[in-house]
Amino acid sequence: MLLLPNPSSLLSIVVAEVWQKGVGCFWLKVLVSKFLKPCTKSGFVLLLPVMFVDQIKIYAKAGNGGDGVVRWRHEKYKPKAGPAGGDGGHGGDVIIEAVNDINRLAKYTGDKDFVAENGGAGMNRSQDGKNGASITIQVPVGSVVTDEKRSRTWEFTTVGQSEVILKGGRGGAGNEHFKSSTNPAPQESTTGRAGEEAELLITLSLVVDVGLIGFPNAGKSTLLNTLTNANAKVGNYPFTTLSPHLGAFEGFFLADIPGLITGAADGKGLGHTFLRHITRTKMLLHLIALDSETVLDDYEAIRAELGKYGHDLVNKPEWIVLTKSDLIDPKQVQKLVSSLVEQGKTVFVISTETKQGLNELRTSLLSLLEANPLE
Repeated sequence: MLLLPNPSSLLSIVVAEVWQKGVGCFWLKVLVSKFLKPCTKSGFVLLLPVMFVDQIKIYAKAGNGGDGVVRWRHEKYKPKAGPAGGDGGHGGDVIIEAVNDINRLAKYTGDKDFVAENGGAGMNRSQDGKNGASITIQVPVGSVVTDEKRSRTWEFTTVGQSEVILKGGRGGAGNEHFKSSTNPAPQESTTGRAGEEAELLITLSLVVDVGLIGFPNAGKSTLLNTLTNANAKVGNYPFTTLSPHLGAFEGFFLADIPGLITGAADGKGLGHTFLRHITRTKMLLHLIALDSETVLDDYEAIRAELGKYGHDLVNKPEWIVLTKSDLIDPKQVQKLVSSLVEQGKTVFVISTETKQGLNELRTSLLSLLEANPLE
């Protein structure tokens, strides 16, 4: 949270203290609602952080069908004109639609219940009830929606893709349906059927062209900011990046995948949570900081984690990017490059401080993506 400006204000101090000490959100809302108006007059702006959510479980229910009804025609001179009960309307469906917004799931952390409208009851004069309105739940492109109870799964890989995942109940039949030669005045009608309901697990795996991977503090966020319009947080300490960041690169998309560590595939650190985002990345830029004393071991450690996680990650196209070249002797850099090239690796050496190698990396990456769009 950021409260701007006027740091001398008592309100800014109190809100900062409440936030930092983790006092319950209820009391924070009370505080803000009580003082937000006067602080706005003083020029304050209250900014709340947007939390990245890549997995969430929600409850969804399609609408129930409306009931059929028992009604009778009333016509002049025809006191027994016959049945006229209409059918109930159908319940609304639950629809999932893919959108280009990786933060969409964060909007569902508060209200996780999604219920479509029920169908209306039948009416007189054989009129059917109104169909219930369907409800559309938007998810980021790359989402996998699972109905665990029914063992059904849907993948959403393109913007605008939509699927009906829960069907609304059919409307019941009015008494007009039961008329026959032996039953000219039926008293029967049926109730509408219940709509489908389910707990849905939504899991996001980013769909991008190039993923930046490597140990924490290898320079991934810095490179992403340099190559794209992203504004990822940068800090000289591990785990600066706590969620993936996206950036546009000449019509292609790059993603900074949060730092992996040894044991990530077994659930250690942040990597286990975000390894799945690499599964749909078409190409990898593997960043290794040259100020590490174990550059080659660092490379093999990350490769081992990719292999243990599976999903064919080790076979994705990969370029190695050696970062922070300004911090190490050029002869030592050349020795490391030669060792990697002998293994058949494509290697780039860069420094965001001196700008060494950045143009070469940018030009080569763009040429590859334009000449041979990766699948």
